Amino acid sequence: MKKIVVSLTLIAALSSCNSVKNMNTSNIADAASLLSSLSSNSTVQQVASLFSLLDTNKDEAIQSTEAIGSVADNFDVLDTNNNSSLNLTELEGILALLK
Repeated sequence: MKKIVVSLTLIAALSSCNSVKNMNTSNIADAASLLSSLSSNSTVQQVASLFSLLDTNKDEAIQSTEAIGSVADNFDVLDTNNNSSLNLTELEGILALLK
């Protein structure tokens, strides 16, 4: 129940942000749900699905404006090459942070 409340709160907060006004709210909801279900035992395929949902402009990178939740909170840690975007390999680092 707590994860559902957190997910809904996150969706509501994101919906009011200017940076996500043009994002598909269905993708945001799906990404928030998937992100809340990730654990250190999650698969690379689950992270790849999250990557696809977050990469709203389909440029094969997640910008800070596309990141939500723990991805946004840990963006600088995950961005290991310091290029201000996350590729799939960098996003996979989220699994280590969930331990």
